[in-house]
Amino acid sequence: QVQVVESGGGLIQTGGSLRLSCTTSGLPFDRTTMGWFRQAPGKEREGVSWINSNSRLTYYADSVKGRCTISRDNAKNTVYLQMNSLKPEDTGMYYCAAAGVGGTFFNGVQFNYWGQGTQVNVSS
Repeated sequence: QVQVVESGGGLIQTGGSLRLSCTTSGLPFDRTTMGWFRQAPGKEREGVSWINSNSRLTYYADSVKGRCTISRDNAKNTVYLQMNSLKPEDTGMYYCAAAGVGGTFFNGVQFNYWGQGTQVNVSS
């Protein structure tokens, strides 16, 4: 059974930084593209970033480009999202996802295994 668990969210002031973490089990992590999504109140879930299995390819949504960095540690089955210069519009539930057939497409990658999310609140 695949498990995806996020952590690291919280309340932060505008301009601050947070690092989200996501650990997985039950899947071949070192051969799996991982991604981050977010959902703001009243809005649809949107893709934030993804990273391929060997970290050679990454993708960022325009809304976070230059402010966020995705990385992974395959030895720890963990993917990270470093978020800097946070804005109130970054507020939302952040979800980690693992690639898999039959799920949500984000810039050419399909994600099918999801965590429960970690809440990020950016105060103005």
